[in-house]
Amino acid sequence: MRVGLRIDVDTFRGTRRGVPALCRLLEERRICATFFFSVGPDNMGRHLRRLWRPAFARKMLRTRAASLYGWDVILRGTILPGPVIGERLGPVIRAAADAGHEIGLHAWDHHAWQARIDAMTGAAIREHLRRGFDLLARIAGREPVASAAPGWRCPERVLAEKETFPFRYNSDCRGDRIFHPVVAGQRLDQVQIPTSLPTYDEAVGRGGVTNATYNDWLLEQLRPEGLNVLTVHAEVEGIVHEPLFARFLDEARAPGVAFVPLGALLADAGPIGGGALVAREIPGREGAVACLEPLATA
Repeated sequence: MRVGLRIDVDTFRGTRRGVPALCRLLEERRICATFFFSVGPDNMGRHLRRLWRPAFARKMLRTRAASLYGWDVILRGTILPGPVIGERLGPVIRAAADAGHEIGLHAWDHHAWQARIDAMTGAAIREHLRRGFDLLARIAGREPVASAAPGWRCPERVLAEKETFPFRYNSDCRGDRIFHPVVAGQRLDQVQIPTSLPTYDEAVGRGGVTNATYNDWLLEQLRPEGLNVLTVHAEVEGIVHEPLFARFLDEARAPGVAFVPLGALLADAGPIGGGALVAREIPGREGAVACLEPLATA
């Protein structure tokens, strides 16, 4: 059973501390993954404005966000200035690329995308993607092969803008199979490789799942005959819960699980059908995210 391993890097802290730790952890196990990097200003602290939303406040309490992410993440772009991640930490990103990991674009400004994407024009989306794409390509020494919308926030109009970039695939949504997005009756060229498994912050603290039971619970979610894509975060699995994640990798490989970059899953995909993106709420996450919706059949 192959599991696509996606690592989202949202912040300065996650890049500086989480990425090197994860690279060491993966090298010890001879695993390659897909890293999606945010390379522009780290303004993640501005998410604190969402505390008035009950669902977001509950998530912050349930995941103990201050201890999980660190106060420097929570205050970035508010009390602390938002540094341009790629300019300050380019060698860390380049090291991940040189280690053989697949490199993709997550965002120019992670917070701005999540907060403003619904109101962004096509030109603004294209400029956001271009700034991140160009800086990441310059750092890594090669063009990013894929992209992944922050927080799985991906209105349909984003897909048309991504088609103008040389991405091999995108990972913008949640779903249970690889597919070609169909927008306004048109099948797009760039395939979607969805995240199929819940993330740590979606699962822990719900339904009796704790740090002590999380790995066993996650192993039970794997589908031998289906798509398995796990998204982890450099800020979580690469720092505070690195030991927990290391144990998961070892426990998963014992029954024959192989972790691979997302692009490797395309070789086993067979005929790839179409699907639509719809915004939907999912358990454990505040706000709607893009989800695969099967096409209606006559």
